[in-house]
Amino acid sequence: MISENLREVRQEIQKSCALVSSSPEQVTLVAVTKTVDLATTIQLVQEGIVHLAENRVDKFLLKKQAMVDFPQVNWHFIGNLQRRKVKSIVNEIDFLHSLDNLKLAAEIQKRATSKLKCFVEVNVSGEAAKQGIPPTAVLDFVEELAGYDKIEVVGLMTMAPQAASPVEQQQVFQRLAALRDEVVAKHPLTTCTQLSMGMSNDYQEAIKAGATYVRIGSALFREG
Repeated sequence: MISENLREVRQEIQKSCALVSSSPEQVTLVAVTKTVDLATTIQLVQEGIVHLAENRVDKFLLKKQAMVDFPQVNWHFIGNLQRRKVKSIVNEIDFLHSLDNLKLAAEIQKRATSKLKCFVEVNVSGEAAKQGIPPTAVLDFVEELAGYDKIEVVGLMTMAPQAASPVEQQQVFQRLAALRDEVVAKHPLTTCTQLSMGMSNDYQEAIKAGATYVRIGSALFREG
């Protein structure tokens, strides 16, 4: 089923891009493999997926170690990263999608041996249960991160509320895009140009709002 699911997701990406006259090549499909086993993860890579995401440090390290024969993989860490776990993972991942405080940034700066690509997590919807900085803090936070030479802020990340309607999803995603545009307008040379937003239930709306990285899990692994 994975081959068929992947084909459908790619078709949906193309359709969504066509609706806003953008190119599918501008959208990076990140397969969220946190719920599947090693064999399934390898199958995805064999299908051409080179961006994989995990959210548990121990499970990720075991999986990466078992996949040394697939050096083409770019590893993304999503979800909350505890500071005490940074030293175990910071030099093993290519992207972090959940940078939202200076204490975490300082720990990355201390432990990283090379520059880490990071998305600043923004709580656009304002939900109490969600991680991320408020939209009003984005500009100041990105400016403060400029002082950390082991961190490359490549963009912003957010999640829409789980029960949001397509219109509500659009509002959240468009707000993040506007925040990114504010950063770029104030700092034309910034590397903060990407948008990590959209998951299996809302990636079409995210792409229409300008997503450049979509994090897809269950849509790739459903059966029947």
